[in-house]
Amino acid sequence: MEGVASPSSTGSRRPGRRLMLLVTGFLLLLVLMPFLFWYDTWFGRKLTDAQIDRYVADYSKPRRQQHALVQIGERMSRHDPAVSRWYPQVVSLAASPVIELRQTAAWIMGQDHTYDPFHQALRKLLADPVVMVRRNAALALANFQDSAASPELRAMLRPFTVVSPAAGVVRYRLKPGDFVNPNTLVARVGSIEVRSPVPGEVRSLSRKNESSVSKGDPLLDVGAAPDHVWEALRALWSVGEQQDLDEVRRYARGVPGMPDRIRQQAELTVQRIEQRTASQETPGSPVR
Repeated sequence: MEGVASPSSTGSRRPGRRLMLLVTGFLLLLVLMPFLFWYDTWFGRKLTDAQIDRYVADYSKPRRQQHALVQIGERMSRHDPAVSRWYPQVVSLAASPVIELRQTAAWIMGQDHTYDPFHQALRKLLADPVVMVRRNAALALANFQDSAASPELRAMLRPFTVVSPAAGVVRYRLKPGDFVNPNTLVARVGSIEVRSPVPGEVRSLSRKNESSVSKGDPLLDVGAAPDHVWEALRALWSVGEQQDLDEVRRYARGVPGMPDRIRQQAELTVQRIEQRTASQETPGSPVR
């Protein structure tokens, strides 16, 4: 019958060129978009001076500011004298409301102990409400030979207690022996998420699961993380004082689960603190 296509002729039709191009373009976008996102947020990507100028001033994109800070820190580690042009911006970002920017700024400011505004900014960060910011600030302050860092450094050698942010029924998400990273979800109190602010092993749960807690009640203890202990001991080698010795000696005797390099560093830190303490002591005047 004329005007009616046969089944074989209908099934042999191929997609048009335009459709093929659209499908190919879509598939390319599926591959390209993740790459572009990764490329734009990868802190290892080197930036030109002009890009750092632009990124560090881009308050609408904190990730770009953090990228610029990381690149500034890398140049500082290579003792690039030109990097000092961005020092005022680093100090400014150390007061940012964005936690990641304060944390990164605190870390890199310790790389140049000759710049006094870094020193003053780090002292302020010792009172930061975020634990990781305080810890970075304390480690950086040790490079300034500032013993104001000592209390936070001692805290890095001890377990950290996570407390309840509100009253309600606690439901744990972890058990003793589990390892957590900063921001790991450890429990819920009612509908509120509780996240660990520090890394380490969950040592104990302070309450029974699904029991009632009040705001500020301890929920669990997180043991000191080996990397944080290592960094704190190295910093205390520079600024440790007599009151730090008990904590450091505990690690010098050996702590189960800690690498031997930590015991060795603790021994060196004890020796250094004792030497420094002895050199500061002067004989008193005779009593008459």
